[in-house]
Amino acid sequence: MDDGAPGVVAILMTDVEPAVRLNAALEAHGLTTVTISPMDDVRGDLRRAEPDLLVLTGALLDPVNVALVRQQLWQGVPVIGFTDVSDATMHERLRDVGYVEAWSKPVVMEDVVDAIRRRLERKRLAQLTGLIGESEAIREVLVKVEQIAPVSSTVLIEGESGTGKELIARAIHRLGPRRGKPFIAVNVGALPETLLESELFGHEKGAFTGAAERRLGRFELADTGTLFLDEIGEVPSSTQVKLLRVLEEREVTRVGGTQVIPIDVRVVAATNRPLREHVEEGGFRADLYYRLNVLRIYLPPLRDRKEDIPLLVRRFVAEFSRLHDRPFHGISADAMTLLIEYPWPGNVRELRNLVESMVVLAHGREIVADDIPRAIRDAGGRRLLPVHVGPQIREGERAQGRELEFIVRSLVELKLQVEELRRRMDVEAPRPNVGWMGEVRAQSTTDGSTYIPGVAPVLVRAIEPRDESLPAASITLGPGMTMADIERVAIQAALRDTAGNRRKAADLLGIGERTLYRKLREYEGEGDEG
Repeated sequence: MDDGAPGVVAILMTDVEPAVRLNAALEAHGLTTVTISPMDDVRGDLRRAEPDLLVLTGALLDPVNVALVRQQLWQGVPVIGFTDVSDATMHERLRDVGYVEAWSKPVVMEDVVDAIRRRLERKRLAQLTGLIGESEAIREVLVKVEQIAPVSSTVLIEGESGTGKELIARAIHRLGPRRGKPFIAVNVGALPETLLESELFGHEKGAFTGAAERRLGRFELADTGTLFLDEIGEVPSSTQVKLLRVLEEREVTRVGGTQVIPIDVRVVAATNRPLREHVEEGGFRADLYYRLNVLRIYLPPLRDRKEDIPLLVRRFVAEFSRLHDRPFHGISADAMTLLIEYPWPGNVRELRNLVESMVVLAHGREIVADDIPRAIRDAGGRRLLPVHVGPQIREGERAQGRELEFIVRSLVELKLQVEELRRRMDVEAPRPNVGWMGEVRAQSTTDGSTYIPGVAPVLVRAIEPRDESLPAASITLGPGMTMADIERVAIQAALRDTAGNRRKAADLLGIGERTLYRKLREYEGEGDEG
């Protein structure tokens, strides 16, 4: 399917009358169709037709047709079916089999044609962007890409690492009027501050030690095309001023030079954390933020679009089976469930790497649950503690989102486990306080909270989300408070995130229900005293 082609629809005539009507309706709307008789070599005809979508007009649960549907899904071809049964149970069963959509007879052909056209358009955009998914969140992203691509305004893409921000930047370039012109990508967070300006703006011969010749910067190299600035939030303050001027004036001056060079570049910037937070913390210029945030796209993490995971798995399996010339016999339902339930902190990148390893190590058999790494099997049932990255813990130090989530969870679990162990020991035989962990001793403050000498205290406070990328219940870290504050507000945030369900909150925190109930009774007692 090329950039403008609507795609090919294959119709398997398992019920002749609706198949003939559908074929006529699709052709009347300018779509290319291929009709296939179930009496012929169906799989051979499909291989030759290379359809973008397959429609079965009857006998949807026939074992031969079910096997065909599953085969087509592994090859990336969605399948729609016409069913004689209209109840919701049947439609649910058909979805479980693999049909992406089912229409009850008698069907309204105009509605079916509209649905097919939408699916073909989404598939076309997915092929152009490389962004795979059927979830509503991904549909919104694809629509935004198509709306944004034809103009030349600056774009800001936000999303966690591994969600596909560079794919979106390349799609914007490819779908816009600058296609065929240079696309230059640079990870500004990976460049040392001493070289960043030279990389972006270029330098003249002799501008600094080691500058043996003139060098063009990325802005000049991307002239008439697109410049993708990844991890834009990591640009140091001194360079932010110069970057803002380049974006506003549309001209650059090389390091060590005086000549002003006009440029015609579309800038697409990306960040793995909400840039507005960085502005509020004073680490990023507000005027540069507003200059970059003309058009904005938010890429959701994989854990927020779990319905896309089977589609991604199938696509990656097909890709790596071809790449490594390895036959692949599928994944069991239990194994797929584990993949769907896992929270994927590394997002699509992590899933892709795992699928490649499974394809290579499968040895010509079906992947089963025991083949899934233990870390994924064990973590699949646990959701993530809603941790929001707040101000710097200490000057010059910052934990990133996934790292911070791990730190806070570990602190809460460790404190509660130590408390539980100490409580049990006191019940068996009360004894004086002793040191823990060798020379590192837990000490108590006058208010009864706990801290470890040499470890900077942190504040955790409940907040409301400041933009759509934050969860409804999250916590922020900052200087000034103790481990007791982390514990209490983490519990409050978990309860808020699970709508007050204590069992789910305990599971989210990684603690026992009895421990959670005991802590809540303690908090109620403190409230009564107040």
